[in-house]
Amino acid sequence: MRCVLAAFLLLILSSPICAVGQTAGRETKPAGGAKDEEGIRRVLTDFTEAWNKHDAKAFSMAFAEDADFTNVAGVSAHGRAEVEKFHAPRFATTFKDTHQKITETKVRFIRSDVAAVDARWEMTGAKNREGQDVPLRRGLLNFVMTKEGEKWFIAVMHNMNMPGSP
Repeated sequence: MRCVLAAFLLLILSSPICAVGQTAGRETKPAGGAKDEEGIRRVLTDFTEAWNKHDAKAFSMAFAEDADFTNVAGVSAHGRAEVEKFHAPRFATTFKDTHQKITETKVRFIRSDVAAVDARWEMTGAKNREGQDVPLRRGLLNFVMTKEGEKWFIAVMHNMNMPGSP
């Protein structure tokens, strides 16, 4: 019985040491810091400013060269050039008088060069296909952003209307 008790105590006392030894050697990338979050927020500012100028070329520059974009209707575009091509006619018609603002942003670093970003947005000035004003729209942009060199880009974007939004 003494041997069992001694073995049990030895096991309990050595467990934290083993656990420390197991995790101490694991290499993890540090999460992004304030500079990276600032870079991500700069991309969102550029994205919104380009939208509000209705400039499809500038808008597309927020996206990675091989980005995937999906709008609120589930329509997709692949690549920066396709994102530009997709938005140009909309900026000339239904979105030509829109003003978009991001009202809330949440950034979660997956790795030091990959971040998941949720951005709540509001838009005014949209027109429907018949040319009638659309009431205030609210939605959520969900991004996967990647860092290339020192610059952040949108790698994947999904857009959705919030419930109750037209």
